[in-house]
Amino acid sequence: MAPACPKCAWAGRWPNTSATSTCCDEYVLSSKVGRLILDEVESGPRHLGEKGNLFEFGRPNRMVYDYSADGTLRSIEDSLNRLGVDRLDFVWIHDLSRDFHGDEWLARFETARTGAFRALTRLRERGVIKAWGLGVNTVEPCELALDMAEARPDGFLLAGRYTLLDHERALQRLMPAAAAKKVDIVIGGPYSSGVLVGGAHFEYQKAPPEILAKVERIKAVAQRHQVPIKAAALRFCLAHPASAAVIPGASRPERIAEDRAALAAAIPDDFWRELRDKKLVAASAPLPIDR
Repeated sequence: MAPACPKCAWAGRWPNTSATSTCCDEYVLSSKVGRLILDEVESGPRHLGEKGNLFEFGRPNRMVYDYSADGTLRSIEDSLNRLGVDRLDFVWIHDLSRDFHGDEWLARFETARTGAFRALTRLRERGVIKAWGLGVNTVEPCELALDMAEARPDGFLLAGRYTLLDHERALQRLMPAAAAKKVDIVIGGPYSSGVLVGGAHFEYQKAPPEILAKVERIKAVAQRHQVPIKAAALRFCLAHPASAAVIPGASRPERIAEDRAALAAAIPDDFWRELRDKKLVAASAPLPIDR
């Protein structure tokens, strides 16, 4: 794993664009396919899966899913035109999982396998994109994609499934398999919808008592060792050999400065040992002290 950029909160190893960034001269330009937001406005209730409440306060534009090859190519063309560029570093296929599609998710996956996967592979071969992968909130689609013999993705954007609070399922197969096959994983949502850093939500809804109790136990250990909880959350995500980057997200600009400071904070080895001894992290979870 490459070290974090000393100028920003991004830590990764993928090729960068030749354009100049106002942040640190190096960045990854990515886009997504699969979920399209149309000009048409909907006036009635919308049913967008168990995570549909994410869009409750968003714009009322109609959203449709299109994982076909044609739909993917149109989406990429639109993105290139809007951005004013002729290539992208990375493209994520979004929401290809049960939490958005319910029991139909496997059928959607098959559509993407014969459509979006192949289209993006051809674009990669032509140099229009450098890499592609899935952007999901569950591990199952990533596991399926890892087993494919054709059109294999370069990485996954996995949100909320490899955090201090929730990592056991990903550790069972996905993380070690991805590391073995050199498929990189970007960790999204390292603060578990905010509950780790003072918020009240876990999985985009009010955190249940058992989650709040675990957060308090982790915070108690952090306070004893004078470790910022953000630093612990980010470093845990990046400690696994399969982790290529972490995306904290930010509600306002000053949060980005906090994330940068957290990545630079010193964390004593005894902090990690105590987390493991108290079974606040899985015994098999790689920690910074294991390198």
